Amino acid sequence: MSEDYINTLWRKYKTENDAAAQQQLIVEYAPLVKYVAGRVAISLPPTVELDDLISYGIFGLIDSIERFDPDRGVKFETYAIVRIRGAIIDGLRNFDWVPRSVRTKAKRLEEAYSRLEKELNRTPTDEELSESLNMTMQQFHDALQEVSATTLTSLDDLWFSEGSEDSLRVMDTIEDTKSVDPITEVEIREKKMLLAEAIDQLGERERLVITLYYYEGLTLKEIGAVLGVSESRICQIHGQAIIHLRSRLNPHRAAMVD
Repeated sequence: MSEDYINTLWRKYKTENDAAAQQQLIVEYAPLVKYVAGRVAISLPPTVELDDLISYGIFGLIDSIERFDPDRGVKFETYAIVRIRGAIIDGLRNFDWVPRSVRTKAKRLEEAYSRLEKELNRTPTDEELSESLNMTMQQFHDALQEVSATTLTSLDDLWFSEGSEDSLRVMDTIEDTKSVDPITEVEIREKKMLLAEAIDQLGERERLVITLYYYEGLTLKEIGAVLGVSESRICQIHGQAIIHLRSRLNPHRAAMVD
């Protein structure tokens, strides 16, 4: 699709409220939904259908098209990806696809990590955590892999906290010379600072996995190839990193999640 053609569609939709132009924009940007859904699906169990994720994401795309302002000087793809991902996560929340037993297990892991870190005054090892939970190392690693799917929305909540009734997320926030909200800017800056500090405290391998996955956009399989370990091991490291972040940010979670 040519840039001139897309600009024409945006102009027709935004100035004339042209329904046909809106539908064409949805068609043109539909591949974004498939891309984001595929990325989200990586951390989910096979029982979650990709088609369902795409269906949730379409609502995010439509919302993005309705709210996007082409005059703000930001690429639509950058703006839309965050909202599409948010719509998929909201859909998963409503569906509640994670069994209660898995959520309970995730809470136990988080509490054990927080307790040991305070007792030892350092990051606990996998062996210490597994012993504290009365698990074998294999059971502990299996548990990390099992609960890794529950961490999907957790990290997105940390990055993209619901900060207003307009569902504004951190990455949605762009400087607007027509309307400046100092309070919102301070809150966002504080949230980003707290999360950055928590990430800095992760172990080297956990921090690398978080960086490659959330910043560089690599899949778990690709990260495994970079680090020379299996995809399932990367899944475990990812899950453990999120549990560590949740534990360290726990005093601030009330202000950072719904």
